[in-house]
Amino acid sequence: MAKEPDNQINQPISQDPHLRKEPTVKERNLTVNPGDIIVHESQSVEEKAQQVALDVPDITGDRITVPTYFVVEYPDGTKKALHHVRDAEEISDVIRQARMDEHGNRIWW
Repeated sequence: MAKEPDNQINQPISQDPHLRKEPTVKERNLTVNPGDIIVHESQSVEEKAQQVALDVPDITGDRITVPTYFVVEYPDGTKKALHHVRDAEEISDVIRQARMDEHGNRIWW
């Protein structure tokens, strides 16, 4: 059994809609997806990892949650939060480099 890293960042994922504490985009009458907005104030990787770009039901009614930033850990141990719109090309490059080991675990480099 693999040991969980001590400094692992947990990102939001789809969950029970009845546990939601904030109003939806539709309920707030926004003209832009809140996750597409890039905040210009300094935030830590952990703060960025908690931001949600999309939290809506799909065509089947299942609730879909997508993070605003995708957290990538580089081989030297540094972590970087990549914005799902602004850094889309870099996110694609990271995904292309993903590999699986013999135990089915992802190895990124």
